[in-house]
Amino acid sequence: MSRRPRERPYGVRSSAFRRLSWAWAVSMCGDGVRSVALPLYVAVHHHDPLDMAAVAASETLPWLLGALLVGTLVDRLPPRTVLVVAHALRALATAGLVVVLAAGAHTLAVLCAFAFVLTTLELFADPASQVLTVRLVPPGELERANSRYYSIAMLATGLVGPLAGSAIFVVGPVWAFALDGATFVVAALLAATIPLPGERVPARAARRPRLKSEMAEGARLLLTHPELRVLAVLVAVAGLAVSAVNTLLPLYAVERLGPHGVGLLVAVFGTATLLGAALPTRLPARLAGARAMIAGLAAAGAGFTAFGLSQRPAVLWGGCCLAGIGLGLWNVLCSSRRQRLTPPAALGRVSGVYRMMTWGLNPVGSVLAGVAASATTIRVPLLLAGAAVLAVLAVLAPTLRRGETGPPVLSPCPPDAKHLADVPPAW
Repeated sequence: MSRRPRERPYGVRSSAFRRLSWAWAVSMCGDGVRSVALPLYVAVHHHDPLDMAAVAASETLPWLLGALLVGTLVDRLPPRTVLVVAHALRALATAGLVVVLAAGAHTLAVLCAFAFVLTTLELFADPASQVLTVRLVPPGELERANSRYYSIAMLATGLVGPLAGSAIFVVGPVWAFALDGATFVVAALLAATIPLPGERVPARAARRPRLKSEMAEGARLLLTHPELRVLAVLVAVAGLAVSAVNTLLPLYAVERLGPHGVGLLVAVFGTATLLGAALPTRLPARLAGARAMIAGLAAAGAGFTAFGLSQRPAVLWGGCCLAGIGLGLWNVLCSSRRQRLTPPAALGRVSGVYRMMTWGLNPVGSVLAGVAASATTIRVPLLLAGAAVLAVLAVLAPTLRRGETGPPVLSPCPPDAKHLADVPPAW
């Protein structure tokens, strides 16, 4: 009688990583439902652009204000516990909103507070997922893990969640938020069952550094490490460019393709991004490092530039394909490189700073794009966004190449050491 092979305690094929992936997928579907239901609810019940802007700002403000602080707290706490509690509190907050909306108390203050609290709790869930990923996946499989995460996020927040949210919103808006809350319950239960191989209880420290000191240490690490610093600059510039494109491209697409072509363009962009995210696991090892990262970001910059150089629909379609593939490739490889270079004990803080520089700067990119488009034309800020990405990449690409060939400044994270796109997806 043959025995079943013993399952690996960690890796992308392990039971632990599968459960983490499912928790990620279910919670992302909830985020996708809310991304449609919340703005729709505000539009239907308030009919005011300023109210829409207030809720949108409340949803992004925590990334700018608290990412580093929360990342420091995550570094101090058990990551699985943080993930379970964050999802459980998100479910509780959503249940509270359901009760309030069912009672008819849909004031702007309630909706803004809900958006702010949900994003604040997301600040805890995201770095905790990254810490668990590094603990469960060996360094050589990080590309596969991040490729899976990014693909799941794109499908869940760009397709499954929004479609489900739109359909249920028609039946009853409260039910859409109830579904959102239910996904967090399932995600918390899945996260609670994740086994952590080789986990050891650390000895109690006699005196822990102050929270402020650890926050400063995380920021200092990012500023003094050559590769992490370069990645942070590239991520910030790319994030600003993507937010500008996300703001203006829908209007530009309506002018060039008409209202009926916009949905198809979004689908093409999303499909291209998924293809780009799958590339790192299929590239030869010698091409899957800095060369592929540089090529991916260059493709994204070239795609953005194409939007501004020509008004032909063929250029718009080609630019979407090129930029989508480039962003997918860049995000997976950049996340994996950052995870390898970051010391295990600082992963939450470094992740928080990266998210603060991308998601937190989203409103800045949107405002700059709107102001530039008002003063000139829609094509000018799109052209500037692509040119900025290409120019900064040209300056910093040699540092990426040198960092890959030289010895790492920090030791890679071991498999048993203590997610996920660095750049927000376009559209």
